[in-house]
Amino acid sequence: MAKKSWIAREKKRRRLYEKYKDKRRKLKEEGKWTELQKLPRDSSPVRQNNRCPISGRTRGFMREFGVSRIVFREMALEGKIPGVRKASW
Repeated sequence: MAKKSWIAREKKRRRLYEKYKDKRRKLKEEGKWTELQKLPRDSSPVRQNNRCPISGRTRGFMREFGVSRIVFREMALEGKIPGVRKASW
């Protein structure tokens, strides 16, 4: 389990990105690089990291489902993910 502060920091980055998304795009189109640098650092989409909302893991993150591989396996075995079941042959 990741620290609560890491998960909170990632939520803050996503919130800042959404807030400044239009402003960043507009400044880039106009080529106003000095004004773009004055925006908060965490508002850049590059600083976001894929992190599991349940366990907080960054590694083994499955984009399609939005969770880490460990949480995905637990949820799949419990039947909480529709259309996914354990393979057997």
